[in-house]
Amino acid sequence: MTSIAIIDYGMGNLRSVAKALEHVAPQARVIVTQNRQDILQAGRVVFPGQGSIRDCMRELAHWNLVAVVRDAALGKPFLGLCLGPQALLEFSEENDGVAGLGVLPGRVIRFSDPRDPASGERLKVPHMGWNQVRQAGDHPLWRGIPQDSRFYFVHSYYPRPADETLVVGWTRYGFEFASAIARDNIFAVQFHPEKSAQAGLRLLANFAAWNP
Repeated sequence: MTSIAIIDYGMGNLRSVAKALEHVAPQARVIVTQNRQDILQAGRVVFPGQGSIRDCMRELAHWNLVAVVRDAALGKPFLGLCLGPQALLEFSEENDGVAGLGVLPGRVIRFSDPRDPASGERLKVPHMGWNQVRQAGDHPLWRGIPQDSRFYFVHSYYPRPADETLVVGWTRYGFEFASAIARDNIFAVQFHPEKSAQAGLRLLANFAAWNP
């Protein structure tokens, strides 16, 4: 039986993520854990998160999980959710600058005065609610998900990879930003698939079956 470890570092919608994965992958053993061995021995790893990147990095350090997350991201199917893709990058502008895990090259940028391109009206920050994702390329985790499907977002910052070829999904909120990034065994999304109805469940099911 394959196992999926959801990293518990005190932040993130862990129960909802676990329930969604149990629903789409009933054959898998889904565990929410802070245990290093559980994470490193799992067949797949999910790195969720919400809130502040500074709090995220502090809690990872507190639970001695920084190296564990880096190792998992370099060695097995790895899914980052919401704060997950931000933490994987090198640096965030939040709180006057916070170093990330540096697994992928790039920075995390705050939405700066986004405006509706048609009306010119200022858009609210945080970006909250349903929005379309334009798939860039044919990635296995997009399988069965129609182009421009809607997913649920809650965030004030967004990832900006240094290499645009890492971007596998774009979303428009005043301008286009990277809402999904991927490299090798890593797939990370700015939205919450566990809150995104059928499209989100399909993405999680694709991850549970993904063998990069």
